[in-house]
Amino acid sequence: MKRFLLLIVMVGALHVNAQSTPDLLKHFEAYYTQMRAQGDIQGIINAMTHLNVLAPSQARKDTLAYIYMSEGQHVQALNTIGIDKVTTDSDIAVEVKAISLKAVKQPQLAVGHFEEMFKRTPSALIAYELAELNLQLKNLTDAEKHINYGLANSKVEETKAFYETQTPYQVSLKSAFMYLNALLTYNKDPKGNIDAAVDILDATLKASPNFNLVNLSKSELLRQKQVIQAQAAQQEQPKN
Repeated sequence: MKRFLLLIVMVGALHVNAQSTPDLLKHFEAYYTQMRAQGDIQGIINAMTHLNVLAPSQARKDTLAYIYMSEGQHVQALNTIGIDKVTTDSDIAVEVKAISLKAVKQPQLAVGHFEEMFKRTPSALIAYELAELNLQLKNLTDAEKHINYGLANSKVEETKAFYETQTPYQVSLKSAFMYLNALLTYNKDPKGNIDAAVDILDATLKASPNFNLVNLSKSELLRQKQVIQAQAAQQEQPKN
């Protein structure tokens, strides 16, 4: 009798599950639509997660990862779609991987995805990311290539935001590339190119007087120059 009842329960459960999956899909599709209407990000994430469990698709994964990325949840975004370069990745997936890997301080991995983004849709904004990452990695030749592209192709209306102050600010994208060019010049010869780098920073300040990061960098370079000059003077002093 017990075995008979267990069999009935199992068959019933399978029947309910078979009947409920389409209903659940409809429910969570409606839930997703409602959460979007309300602007409830966590609700959107929950709905998309359920939909992807019920009916997995790469498009749903990409969308879910993009939402995570947009909310600054970069680890969750990468856990959703992975970190590997895949030739069939959608534009959204490539962007999520690039931005999220940069955010979690993995420039070596991020640069490959930004290169793919640039290959698909070249732009000065992507070139900036590539120039910045390659400077971090000391890949000066690649950094210079992207800086030159950015200086030549930055549009007047394009801007770049900076966040080192309490109040974020924006400067023209071309000024941002000029700043990177100063860093590149310095990195090519940290002792011999200080004056040349400072000259570029001065020109950048003329174009964007509110560029606080340029002032900070200029002050640091001038401090380094004083240290080098003091060390040189000390070495030239005659020994008793």
